[in-house]
Amino acid sequence: MKENKCVVLGVTGGIAVYKALDIASSLRKKDIDVRVIMTKSATEFVAPLTFQAISQNLVTTDMFQEPKAWEIQHISLAQRADVFLVAPATANIIGKVANGIADDMLSTTIMATNAKVIFAPAMNTGMYNNRIVQGNLEKLKKLGYEFIEPDSGRLACGDVGKGKLPAPEIIVEKVMSELYDKKDLINKKVIVSAGPTRTDIDPVRFLTNRSTGKMGYEIAKEARDRGAEVILVSGPTNEKKPYGIDVIDVKTNEEMLNAIINHYDDADIVVKAAAVADYKAKEVSSQKIKKGDGDLSLDFVRDNDILMLLGKKKKNQILVGFAAESQNVIENAKGKLDRKNLDYIVANDITSKDTGFGSQDNRVSIISKNGDITTLEKMNKKEVARNLFDMIMEKR
Repeated sequence: MKENKCVVLGVTGGIAVYKALDIASSLRKKDIDVRVIMTKSATEFVAPLTFQAISQNLVTTDMFQEPKAWEIQHISLAQRADVFLVAPATANIIGKVANGIADDMLSTTIMATNAKVIFAPAMNTGMYNNRIVQGNLEKLKKLGYEFIEPDSGRLACGDVGKGKLPAPEIIVEKVMSELYDKKDLINKKVIVSAGPTRTDIDPVRFLTNRSTGKMGYEIAKEARDRGAEVILVSGPTNEKKPYGIDVIDVKTNEEMLNAIINHYDDADIVVKAAAVADYKAKEVSSQKIKKGDGDLSLDFVRDNDILMLLGKKKKNQILVGFAAESQNVIENAKGKLDRKNLDYIVANDITSKDTGFGSQDNRVSIISKNGDITTLEKMNKKEVARNLFDMIMEKR
């Protein structure tokens, strides 16, 4: 993504204004040019000087303040914006825009911009649920304006319900996704599996593997950022649920298979990055297995080969598998690609000490069904995901 993309941040009056400081700071750390417009009410909560220090740009608060350069300010900001974010967005600003009212700097600039406008509402639960406010929201959505759903919880007024401004990192994730420089997956449906699966032994014990889900989550986010509708089928992981992605939580091999099959027929691309258990306990004890004097033996049977089943069922989908190998990496990966009717397979050496499970980085080879091999040296998993989709889309 090119540096110096511009986000115009509109800040309206509400207790959540302090979170907008974190939003501005996070965007600046990502080399985004942040231009802040504050309503008069917002300045009662936080001084414009604070936003000025964080954004490293002058803050606009008044339509009629003396300009620092010879330009019509609301027009220049409207034209400069790549994304226009309003956070927090009060019922007042939402109502103004929905009804074409432009009576201050912020509402005027929103009316003048051709950039994507994203509102992050924050208000009392009663206000948010008010039929007039909901009507304004629906009206703006139909006109192409986007909204980040507020969180539920205890509000500053003491009420409990929907109306909290989401965490700044969620809002920034949405903005950065909108700014992403490649949008070649618009109108495509992508299914990604991630993380480990478990096989139960008794009510308190299970077997699993070392997968953390990081690679699969980065693949899902890459597809989202490129414009796809993404379904992420996730085994148990500590990764945060990404914004704008439909996450289906599963635990077992069977659950993962069913979740993928339910969406498989209308998928365009399926990336099977999960580390799925190949075997399951032949019998699962209904009671905790007690410690005895001797050794314990458990019998295991083969579980579903999800990738093989998907390969047999494949029609027009692009099917991508992963091969985590400890020896003969390329040879074993090629065999898996052929046996399971894959279009691509991503092979990585799990014996590497500085990449793989739990690491932010990976070192992989991507093999296509025509035999081409692309080797990627050590890079972060986000870059691996980007390279993978670059290759897929280049061949389409």
